[in-house]
Amino acid sequence: VTDANGCSATSLSATTVRVLTPPPTPTVTGTTTFCQGGSTTLTSSYSPYGYHWSNGATTQSIIVSAAGSYTVTTTDYSGCTATSAATIVTTNALPTAAITAGGPTAFCPGGSVTLTASAGSSYSWSNGATTQSIAVTTGGNYIVTVTGANGCSATSAPTVVTINALPTANITA
Repeated sequence: VTDANGCSATSLSATTVRVLTPPPTPTVTGTTTFCQGGSTTLTSSYSPYGYHWSNGATTQSIIVSAAGSYTVTTTDYSGCTATSAATIVTTNALPTAAITAGGPTAFCPGGSVTLTASAGSSYSWSNGATTQSIAVTTGGNYIVTVTGANGCSATSAPTVVTINALPTANITA
């Protein structure tokens, strides 16, 4: 070091500078799309230094029930950090599951009613049918599960079909 007067001095000992190596960047695995009302599990690659997820969790795996962006950070003993790439989680909407009757749902023996499910990709009726519409000739509760194009399913409220009893016809002489 030289001062303004031209005097100089040299330090008596060298200072060692050490560049620290950050921990390996964690990777995140897991399904990133799920149906509304469901959840998915995201898992970080192994880190001996622990886990700090963007949602505040500190475990290797987290259960996610909301759409969003998730990252995990690991901090080594020297204070160096590494953060994963963002994992974008998407929630798919459930289809509408409703039944429309094509006529009265109470009728006499020998009658029928057509029940039609709301639009979807596939259908599963409580009587085993797999078409969008069914012709019903027996009484009971009818429920349909509708699966949408995104693979999500919803189940309808029951539609009650009633077969009315025939009246008694008597002739009295």
